[in-house]
Amino acid sequence: MNYLENPILNTDSYKASHWLQYPPGTRATFFYVESRGGVYDRTVFFGLQSILKQHFSRAITHADVDEAAALFAAHGEPFNETGWRDIVDRLGGRLPMRIRAVAEGSVVPTHQCLVTIESTDDQAFWVPSYFETLLLRLWYPVTVATISWQVKQTIRQFLERTSDDPVGQLPFKLHDFGARGVSSTESAAIGGMSHLVNFLGTDTVSGLLAARRFYHEPMAGFSIPAAEHSTITSWGREREVDAYRNMLRQFAKPGHLVAVVSDSYDIFHAVREHWGKTLRDEVIASGATLVVRPDSGEPVDVVHQCLTLLDEAFGHTVNGKGFKVLHHVRVIQGDGVNPISIRAILDRITSAGYATDNLAFGMGGALLQQMNRDTQKFALKCSAAQVDGQWIDVYKDPVTDKGKRSKRGRLTLVRHREYGTWQTLPQDPAHWPMGYEDALVTVWENGTLVSDQTFAEVRSRADAERL
Repeated sequence: MNYLENPILNTDSYKASHWLQYPPGTRATFFYVESRGGVYDRTVFFGLQSILKQHFSRAITHADVDEAAALFAAHGEPFNETGWRDIVDRLGGRLPMRIRAVAEGSVVPTHQCLVTIESTDDQAFWVPSYFETLLLRLWYPVTVATISWQVKQTIRQFLERTSDDPVGQLPFKLHDFGARGVSSTESAAIGGMSHLVNFLGTDTVSGLLAARRFYHEPMAGFSIPAAEHSTITSWGREREVDAYRNMLRQFAKPGHLVAVVSDSYDIFHAVREHWGKTLRDEVIASGATLVVRPDSGEPVDVVHQCLTLLDEAFGHTVNGKGFKVLHHVRVIQGDGVNPISIRAILDRITSAGYATDNLAFGMGGALLQQMNRDTQKFALKCSAAQVDGQWIDVYKDPVTDKGKRSKRGRLTLVRHREYGTWQTLPQDPAHWPMGYEDALVTVWENGTLVSDQTFAEVRSRADAERL
């Protein structure tokens, strides 16, 4: 067994003692997950299915219990060995929980219930709380998908203003460069897959594998041949133009794209002299589109200057919306890229008369790493418990931070059939206003995946929503 594969040990230490802390007579518990606000006012729900398939797909075994009992004894925590062995013997090792969730890809305002988790066996009422640590890691794919979706809305707005083909252009405008900037291969897989909910461009191979493994997607994203600094600088400064010529001869085919990082020495000299003069005719004759990549400097200024120099060398046409589209060449900016700089760059080039068609972005750490659970203030809280045969509301309401006030009761998320508005309400439909219907469906119950969503379905839901 891999040292991290035991589900019982995929928790926080203090969780091992919590089964002793509930009131006597407790027989059931109910929890929910929400974004309590944050940077963005809505979230793209995604990633729960991958967590369930990855971590809950196999039954708990006595070997798991043996390992956990020994570890917690040495660690100094009490451990519910009797309860876990009962789950193995009586329930076949299947976790007695029901998990309901909004459809993945849904774009939901913050402060709404996205997931509910409830116990299904009165002897194992403590199980949902035990897996809070694991289930709350849902914050990461949701937050990556949300950032990517928000950037997509920004780029969409500029494309609709400046491009004759905004629908065709949009899917490849934000490329994932983040694999090397995350903390682990698993983060790259989860985050890379989450970005692909919104775009088709990626260099994060593990994200492709995750979409295939968890959402039945044969090929979720695409890339093109591209140079890095070592493949350019190994030719030496005096032979920089030969390095560029080699890229054209190796990869520049009619109808293809080839990306070449061009700032190893002097980006402006490279664009003006090497690309714009020495290699200009070869670029045109190749029938390919050259994508020049600056990788240093102040992004807003550098992108604008590169477009201007490329325009001088290769020329442009004016599209139906009155904006310039360069011939034969494009620019991709992958340095200093984040949601704020993307808007600033697009503002600048639009003001200069250039269509968004001319530019794509590569986003790395800001896409997959520069966030945390508080970016969207994710929380998993208990909202109800059955004690002595009666359901009671469970909640917190700290006087020191009203933003951490939690919801109470057995909840669900509902959506208006006509207007598309969302509300978190009691599960009982008698409490729902007219026109609302339940937006949560059971996705997992007692060790079985009930709803198996495809990546295409997820993408379709996310793409249907607009700011």
